[in-house]
Amino acid sequence: MNVALGGTFDPIHDGHRKLFERAFELGDVTVGLTSDELAAQTRSVDRAVRPFEEREQDLQDELAAIAGDYGSEFEVRKLEEPTGIATEPKFDVLVVSPETKATGERINDIREERGHDPLDIEVVDHVRAEDGDIISSTRIVQGEIDEHGNITPDRDGR
Repeated sequence: MNVALGGTFDPIHDGHRKLFERAFELGDVTVGLTSDELAAQTRSVDRAVRPFEEREQDLQDELAAIAGDYGSEFEVRKLEEPTGIATEPKFDVLVVSPETKATGERINDIREERGHDPLDIEVVDHVRAEDGDIISSTRIVQGEIDEHGNITPDRDGR
């Protein structure tokens, strides 16, 4: 199966790793990584995001480590719009987190308009930090937690 997922991934954390692992369980993976322009537009909290090239290198390294465990191929592509690569006919499955499920449904509407089969939407639950709240890149950047969800009161962010 050809699997798509997308995001900003800055910084990568255990919640992202859960998405990646599920994607590789399903097949070969194409990850859409938001462009610098799109990353700024899709943030629910105004915060700095590292440049695309830095995020892409970290993502490539992370995916390479996981892909080998599943014997799967992967590709990273730049996303210039929120619906991104998943509207292309080659994909079978879209892996999303709970808050991006609606975007997946919108992607299927676009695919239907274009005469493509709908994607199976695979929703992967959040990973919780030790305080019970979700692990998020924003919380990591703000210094609340580390990439594994450990509380870090003396940390200054990234």
